[in-house]
Amino acid sequence: MKIVCIGRNYGEHARELGNTIPDEPVVFLKPPSARIPLGGPIRLPAFSKDIHHEVELVYSIAQRGGRAVADRVTIGLDLTARDVQLDLKQKGLPWEKAKAFDGSAYVADVLAAVESFPAGHHVDFLLKKNGQVVQSGHSGQMLFDVPTLIAHVERYMALETGDLLFTGTPAGVGPIKAGDRLEGYFLGELLFDLDVVDGTATGR
Repeated sequence: MKIVCIGRNYGEHARELGNTIPDEPVVFLKPPSARIPLGGPIRLPAFSKDIHHEVELVYSIAQRGGRAVADRVTIGLDLTARDVQLDLKQKGLPWEKAKAFDGSAYVADVLAAVESFPAGHHVDFLLKKNGQVVQSGHSGQMLFDVPTLIAHVERYMALETGDLLFTGTPAGVGPIKAGDRLEGYFLGELLFDLDVVDGTATGR
């Protein structure tokens, strides 16, 4: 199972971080060990002082007729060690240490069938931190839609049944700290409610 992630797929988010708007999808990977167990908690790693939340629509992949398609959709969190990422970017190095660390991804367990949505329907989602809305968006705001993302990724690697596609985050990303609570909503329904804890006791 691969976790394939797309960066800078919402224009306002790219601009809030001072990034240029890409002319093709920005792709990176997370390993299976990035998955946070259902129900959490989110454990903050010792190597970063600036972990940011990024709520995203997450699509599971299936093979139909010999091709990869988006089968089901839910929401998840892409956690970023922003201080580590900025240091790596300044050095011209890959982002993996900032994006692919253990416990850097959460996927809600309620998945809706993509085919259940009418053509052109926008899928709404949002994130609350300590009861306040910090991010909200919908699928229609993506710079590159899901079929385009799948086609682009498959130019470089095969997508297989069970793979997960994180599709980018809207504006409003920000830091989290021990004691915070993150609530993720999908089409107005609460899908996750996660506590943030100090994970330094693990040594990571």
